[in-house]
Amino acid sequence: MRIIKSLVAITIVASIFSCANQKADVKSLESEIDSVSYAIGLTMSDQLKNGFEDVNKDVLTQAIRNGLDSTNLLLESKEIQNVIKNYFTKKAALQKKEDLLKSEVYKKEGVAFLEANKTKEGVVTTESGLQYIILKEGKGKKPVATSNIKIHYHGMLTDGTVFDSSVDRKKPYDSTANQFIKGFNEGLLLMKEGAKYRFFIPQELAYGPSPRPGVIKPYMALIFEVELLEIKK
Repeated sequence: MRIIKSLVAITIVASIFSCANQKADVKSLESEIDSVSYAIGLTMSDQLKNGFEDVNKDVLTQAIRNGLDSTNLLLESKEIQNVIKNYFTKKAALQKKEDLLKSEVYKKEGVAFLEANKTKEGVVTTESGLQYIILKEGKGKKPVATSNIKIHYHGMLTDGTVFDSSVDRKKPYDSTANQFIKGFNEGLLLMKEGAKYRFFIPQELAYGPSPRPGVIKPYMALIFEVELLEIKK
């Protein structure tokens, strides 16, 4: 288990640095070894904070001292791995439960947003549940799924948070018309060259329970403004 290995490594390093026998803190780093030693200590402390935010510093220090002296041990060696493993197993289960509860909130928020949105002027809802509004009608031909296209897009959460935008990058995006999430793919095939649409995509046509890392959370509905700049030959 990676976390356990990290904690063991941290404890070993902490034990090494504990051998100073409670010397007063140094006020400056006088040599390269001092600097490297201090850098390693900070690195290990960061790992400990990231892996075990609830650490009890006093108990940790006592354990290091007891381990170095081999006296007054409160755990047997055979218990150590299980104690750590059980803690992180429970923590992971709790985190999973919290994530599921949050996911249900995101799903309900998306449904409520789309229910309200579908009644707004100009919004069209397709059989799949995709909603769109025409911002600018095009005059060219429509793409097919395998068409090579050039587009500008601006992706947002339902609260307006931007998560990706070729518009902001000022660089159009080249792709084929079937390389996006389902709702985006469907919407593209409705557009004519030169058109600009806004898509309102339900979670089942977006990333569903498995979004890419970042601000998009499980079961979120998404909004895209898309301009079909060119259908390439």
